[in-house]
Amino acid sequence: LWAGMAKETAHQLGTPLSALEGWVEMMKESPADQNMLREMEKDIGRLKLVSDRFSKIGSKPKLEMQDLVQTIQQVVDYVKKRAPSKVQFNIDLGGQNIIPVLISPPLFEWVVENILKNALDAMEGKGNINIQLRSTAAQTVIDITDTGKGISTANIRKVFNAGFTTKKRGWGLGLTLSRRIIEQYH
Repeated sequence: LWAGMAKETAHQLGTPLSALEGWVEMMKESPADQNMLREMEKDIGRLKLVSDRFSKIGSKPKLEMQDLVQTIQQVVDYVKKRAPSKVQFNIDLGGQNIIPVLISPPLFEWVVENILKNALDAMEGKGNINIQLRSTAAQTVIDITDTGKGISTANIRKVFNAGFTTKKRGWGLGLTLSRRIIEQYH
């Protein structure tokens, strides 16, 4: 059911995305604010990425060799620009500059972004998010911690249940899908 809903969401996003791309192309042909145009193109790219992520749920993704350090840095950079200024992001690479891993970039980035956004919500505008990467021949570990309020003991067993959320908005699917993406594909 969730996979079907994700695929339908991706399908529904396609029509407005195509229209927005058309408008951007028309704006390029007439005098327009180039900064606004670049930002619109970035947002369209982001919507395409969201659509791509949803379309991949429920299908076996294609795994590609990627540099985990670069992938994590790109996601952190994206989230950091949208985070309050009193939130500090710290990345500890464990002395490694490149960590090659097989991942589905759109899905893996979604997982990291979801965890970082949950951390931001828990910190209520200030604190630290620490990302630690450790890699050996046998495994790669990504440890993400934050200085937020944490999860109550009563809710700790529920956090991966579909539909569970402590937020006023949201469907309670982020951690459920993140867990599925990591356990089934990564």
